[in-house]
Amino acid sequence: MADDLRPIVIKRVKKAASGHHGGSWKIAYADFVTAMMAFFLLMWLLSSVSKGDLGGIAEFFSQPLRVALSGGDRVGDATSIVKGGGTDLSRKDGQQSRGDDLGLSSRPKDLKKAQAELERLEKEKLEGLKARLDASIDANKVLRMFKRQLLLDLTSEGLRIQIVDEQHRPMFDLASAELKPYTREILTHIGSVLNEVPNRISLSGHTDAKPFASGDRGYSNWELSADRANASRRALVLGGMDESKVLRVVGLASSIMMDKSEPENPINRRISIVVMNKRTEDAILQQSGNHLDAKTSSELETGLQKKLP
Repeated sequence: MADDLRPIVIKRVKKAASGHHGGSWKIAYADFVTAMMAFFLLMWLLSSVSKGDLGGIAEFFSQPLRVALSGGDRVGDATSIVKGGGTDLSRKDGQQSRGDDLGLSSRPKDLKKAQAELERLEKEKLEGLKARLDASIDANKVLRMFKRQLLLDLTSEGLRIQIVDEQHRPMFDLASAELKPYTREILTHIGSVLNEVPNRISLSGHTDAKPFASGDRGYSNWELSADRANASRRALVLGGMDESKVLRVVGLASSIMMDKSEPENPINRRISIVVMNKRTEDAILQQSGNHLDAKTSSELETGLQKKLP
């Protein structure tokens, strides 16, 4: 009877709902799909590359430093897409490399032709300037009187205009940088003509070998020739020449004579004006440390394109 009175205990078990798994599987799946796409893209690219290109790529990764420093096509294979260096051993007659297909290998030749053409056109302009100066001298009554003292010729540097002394007709006062009136008129007339061409000019003064009484320690032929060259520059500018055209003004004393057999010949006293060609101008700039930069090279290339047909 006591067992029948034992209390009945009912246990209720609450079942908790399972938690959400989250979205981390989506990220893993996206990474997997991306990796598969990259793999199939790599396989497609490899299947479309030629055997020579594959060899070039393999050599680049096996010896990258040698290939990078050598320059040119890969050793023994002109079809390599990775530019390296060495002799093309696989190229046969009649075959062309990728550089040939793109016209790159012919560019140095084209540039040389373009530079030669530019020099030819520049020489023609200087010849035309010489002809105009000769004609203007003949047409001018005053200049015609001094025609024997005006020497015009074309040199490797450009058009050279020399004004020389004569025995009884000097350009300057004795041992002075003061211009004679007719010398000033000559230079003024030349200055008005020089603006017809874009070329820059250099001026040099020359004396004979007769020394000053004070010798080289005081005011000598070096200072005198430099002062005369600078006085000539001022006369050219007053004649209408653009001052920026002057690139160099030097005094050379008697170091470069026209008549070496007679060092005191009046013809050695002269002013030399050189209308420089591009090559001479660049050489002077390089000697001064002003090497051509990318901008100047670009301007030269633009000038070539404009001047060439």
